[in-house]
Amino acid sequence: MTKFSDLALDPRVLQAVADAGYETPTPIQAQAIPHALAGRDVLGIAQTGTGKTASFTLPMITLLGQGRAKARMPRSLVLCPTRELAAQVAENFEVYAKYTKLTKALLIGGVAFGEQDKLIDRGVDVLIATPGRLLDHHSRGKLLLTGVQIMVVDEADRMLDMGFIPDIEKIFSLTPFTRQTFFYSATMAPEIERITNTFLSSAVKIEVERQNSASATIEQKLIQFTPSRKDKSFAEKRAVLRALIRSEGDACTNAIIFCNRKMDVDVLAKSLKQHGFNAAPIHGDLDQSLRTKTLDGFRDGSIRLLIASDVAARGLDIPAVSHVFNFDVPSHPEDYVHRIGRTGRAGRLGKAFTIAVPFDDKYLTHIEALVKQPIPRGELPEGALNGGESSLTPRPATEESETPRTERARRTRGGRGRDKDALQTAQTAVEAPAVTQVAVEPAAEPARERSPRRDDRRDDCRDDRGTEPRRDDRNAERTYERNEPRREAPRDDRGGERRYRDYDRGPSVIGMGDHMPEFLTRSFKIETRTTEGEDQAPSPEALAEANAENHSDLAS
Repeated sequence: MTKFSDLALDPRVLQAVADAGYETPTPIQAQAIPHALAGRDVLGIAQTGTGKTASFTLPMITLLGQGRAKARMPRSLVLCPTRELAAQVAENFEVYAKYTKLTKALLIGGVAFGEQDKLIDRGVDVLIATPGRLLDHHSRGKLLLTGVQIMVVDEADRMLDMGFIPDIEKIFSLTPFTRQTFFYSATMAPEIERITNTFLSSAVKIEVERQNSASATIEQKLIQFTPSRKDKSFAEKRAVLRALIRSEGDACTNAIIFCNRKMDVDVLAKSLKQHGFNAAPIHGDLDQSLRTKTLDGFRDGSIRLLIASDVAARGLDIPAVSHVFNFDVPSHPEDYVHRIGRTGRAGRLGKAFTIAVPFDDKYLTHIEALVKQPIPRGELPEGALNGGESSLTPRPATEESETPRTERARRTRGGRGRDKDALQTAQTAVEAPAVTQVAVEPAAEPARERSPRRDDRRDDCRDDRGTEPRRDDRNAERTYERNEPRREAPRDDRGGERRYRDYDRGPSVIGMGDHMPEFLTRSFKIETRTTEGEDQAPSPEALAEANAENHSDLAS
């Protein structure tokens, strides 16, 4: 039997592997590590939970033992589809490279750029990233990929299925052509394999298990039932799930429950908490710090049930997961293999339950065609659907539940119901006996200043001739206001407007008419001529005499 000591790994790596408690490599590790150490490209296909992460981390640490990283130029690159998987790969590097001086950096979303920039500026040997955040750093001029010697694409099929093809192609174009490339995945469709042929050069294909197969250590069960009504399907599925968890008893130490939609993850987690279960949600819309905290709580046992979307279906290594529940049948058959692969890892036994309704038959057909075997059918837990929600822990009565049904219906029906109530009230008022009332004349109130009516406003816009603008002229009032001469406010010496004083300026002077004041016709220029006919400036005595004469005329 092959051991890690037979794989020509660095002695420091072998010591770290021994400290982790491993002696014998898995089949994918035993076959991939020698080719990786020889410098060849590797295309690894193996079911989840078989140790694919160590099959590329161990040879990478050995190959990167010689050399030194430059600032902003990492020596190796590992691409992961999700933040959780990238963080898990980083943890593996910490475990296996603890006796070396290799540096690493983790570039994922939901984390500030500042700390990541500091790590890149110092230079890193191993760069682990998600495609989006990696391209963000490159577009900001903080990262160069021209020094990448080894490139790894983990969960390659998931990367391509999630729409990362343009990003992957761009990242490959930024790396040297002489790089060494590793592709690892649990499933590899033919069309995806054609795409990988453009990225790998003379790759060694390693397929240790039958493609798209589930581990033999996982006991699978399919629970099928028909809801009583279509609108009760979600509630009755929750009741079946709770009955399944209770039927497993102490054997269900912890479990991951998968939903297809993020909204259902939150609703299901809240429902389980209300029924006394220790549950917490995790999906892509949650903050990264909360997602990390939830995963850490699930690992250390403080959280028993992890309700998740497919963000937790790929690559997460939590060895002690006893059960997996598919609350929703996955729409993509490959996701079924990844979901149930979260249990039964590292040789442990695990159970996987899938809850299905008649609508899911088409998805089940594709899944069974992929795994090439039927999923064993299981029995519905006894009493799971007796009364639906009321079959289990009864919910506390609320104020609305005590309200009569007719009263709730009256309050919730639409406008026609309100009109009917109003009509009944009016008829009741008519049929009631008339009550004699004494009319009291109200006291006279002081006259209030009323706002101008529309007719008044129309009178204000009459022109000087007393005619009213035509009705069809919509801009009559605006035309009048535009043509009306406006009085400009006087300005002070500083150029600003000053307020009018409270005194009467008198009527505005519009024209002179036929009357012209005599002083306006007089000339104040005194002309004197010399004998030669040339103009000569008047003498001071002449100016004084003319000024006195003018003043006497004005006074008269």
